[in-house]
Amino acid sequence: MQRYKILHRTYYNFSSTVTLGPHFLRLRPREDYELRIESFSLNITPKATLLWHRDAEGNSVATATFDIATQQLVFESELIIQQYNEAPLNFMVADYAVHYPFNYTQDDQVLLSPYMQLPDQDTQQQIKQWIQQLWQAGEKIQTYTALQRIAGHIFKNFTYKLREEPGVQTAKETLACNTGSCRDFAQLFMDAAKCMGLAARFVTGYLHAPGLDAAGATHAWAEVYLPGAGWKGFDPTIGAMAGTDHIPVAVARLSKSVPPIEGSFIGEPKSTLDVGVWVSKLA
Repeated sequence: MQRYKILHRTYYNFSSTVTLGPHFLRLRPREDYELRIESFSLNITPKATLLWHRDAEGNSVATATFDIATQQLVFESELIIQQYNEAPLNFMVADYAVHYPFNYTQDDQVLLSPYMQLPDQDTQQQIKQWIQQLWQAGEKIQTYTALQRIAGHIFKNFTYKLREEPGVQTAKETLACNTGSCRDFAQLFMDAAKCMGLAARFVTGYLHAPGLDAAGATHAWAEVYLPGAGWKGFDPTIGAMAGTDHIPVAVARLSKSVPPIEGSFIGEPKSTLDVGVWVSKLA
């Protein structure tokens, strides 16, 4: 078991006093048998009323509402988690899904269909041509090996670029420019998995990676549903499976659906945003 401390601070400074609309916060990690929250605190300025709920995909979401106008909005979360995912390769895939290609059972297809929706025809064609180079036609390949080859290929052959602008590049854009951020690589990997007939979803969270430029920021990767093993994380930014250093906060069918903080305000549109994230190992 490994313990981590995570500090996540977000500062909005407005050019004049504004009225704040509801803000939706996805800052609490997803607890399960692999991850436990030891402590969690959330401080908000100005004072807010919080209501927590779980959304349709099981993410913890806090809705913050405000009674007073302000010129600055601050969110500060601090948490300590216990991470037990120390052997990410320690899983067993159902016999029928060990080798690619395979078909999900009818019951699974009903549940997984939203995560299997294909991109447009042009994107499908480009992705299929792209992944054909990763294994030979007719090659008997394990499903895990095929997915890991895609993640590893993105890591080795694409240039990581820290992008401050919002939004996610399409798979076509990433293939065309051969560069992207973690969320762009996750989107490309997801679309590749879907073109293989697999269910994939987007994951946002934190990564402890002192040697990576994105270590001081939120992180994104993808998960693929493997029968018998469940949702397994693949991180094309580092070319490996999600493991102890990955701390998932939210999952979604669409990459645009789970920003850490989203909300609105009424007032002058000029504002500045400063975000700081620190992930450190604890003894």
